[in-house]
Amino acid sequence: MVLGSNGSGKSTLFRLIAGLLKPLDGSIQYSPPLGYVFQNPDHQLVMPSVETDVAFGLANEGLTSKQVQERVAEALDSVGLLDLRRRPIYALSGGQKQRVAIAGALARHSELILLDEPTALLDPGNQQDLVQQVRRLVDEHGITALWITHRLEELASADYGIVLDEGKLVAQGLGSSLLQRYSLRA
Repeated sequence: MVLGSNGSGKSTLFRLIAGLLKPLDGSIQYSPPLGYVFQNPDHQLVMPSVETDVAFGLANEGLTSKQVQERVAEALDSVGLLDLRRRPIYALSGGQKQRVAIAGALARHSELILLDEPTALLDPGNQQDLVQQVRRLVDEHGITALWITHRLEELASADYGIVLDEGKLVAQGLGSSLLQRYSLRA
């Protein structure tokens, strides 16, 4: 997880990793494809239904129709939304929309998923559910999830965390250690 106050460089770091910005110096390397889950899923869900939105990211991968259907079903099953595959996007809750965005990254077989404050617009119950869901996906699929958060309690689910301040790394360590360290300051 990546923590820091507003303006600390968290979103800039994610944009650099995603290739949306070019570094002034050095380089960033990862194995594509990369998944990016926005804070507000309404900014990235573009198709009318759950299954068509998850399939949208697969359009340029040269897959057969059957392969696309299999990947979509597998990804939706992984996030617990297979039964809602035909549901219109507008009829989903905020938590369900976030899971559709995550399913889109899983369908592309992304090994790295960037989550930009994915719990920010969710109620407390859905916040905890999404954290647990991502933790399970990391454990079961062997993916890496980088997560921007302001919520210290989410560190309890992190393997590792970093804290940024004005674009500089000011702390790093196991999620539980950072949680304890920063909870004492609050």
